[in-house]
Amino acid sequence: MNYPLSRRLAAEFLGTAFLLSAVVGSGIMAERLSLGNVALALLANAIATGAALVALLHAFGPISGAHLNPSVSLLEAFFAHLPWREVPAYVAAQALGALAGVAAAHAMFALPLYSRSQHARHGAGMIFSEFIATFGLLLIISTTSRSSPATTPYAVATYITAAYWFTASTSFANPAVTLARCVTDTFAGIRPADVPNFLLAQFTAVPAVLLLSNWFRRLRPPHPE
Repeated sequence: MNYPLSRRLAAEFLGTAFLLSAVVGSGIMAERLSLGNVALALLANAIATGAALVALLHAFGPISGAHLNPSVSLLEAFFAHLPWREVPAYVAAQALGALAGVAAAHAMFALPLYSRSQHARHGAGMIFSEFIATFGLLLIISTTSRSSPATTPYAVATYITAAYWFTASTSFANPAVTLARCVTDTFAGIRPADVPNFLLAQFTAVPAVLLLSNWFRRLRPPHPE
């Protein structure tokens, strides 16, 4: 990456802010328009999030890599694609951006900038869902970004859209997103008491993907005769 760190951090801040604005804002709009149909609200929320991800990854990818996710930044540091000394700054920019995105979404819908979420998301199924959601996301990023970088935004966006539906947790898959969603008492929220287990599952996925990726790379296809 040729951009100065300050510009890359600005990209991570803005990208994560827009991501949370999309997640929370579309959740609010969907809940208001769906007339109590939770499935319809979730569908609208998932589509809006996936569409936003494609745009954000294309816009900020050339500047900062568009991690928009502390787990992604950690994985990139393990793969030596991000200096370890820059990881804390990336994570801070992502966390602050996520909080700013929640505030922006609330302001657009005339809500208090922050509100403590009452949305319970607990239990073994939820925690395992977050491990699976994050593991899948990181695995897709680690493979497509090396073999076919141009497809990564689409792969990430379609995976997250699908994971909204095939995971019990609706696929947060992002520690910054998880922290920010505990201060929105809306459709996308998560109760603060449930945040630590989500974070544990998300960060646990990082070494799991690292081990699997390294194993894949040790395999060599047979040379043609």
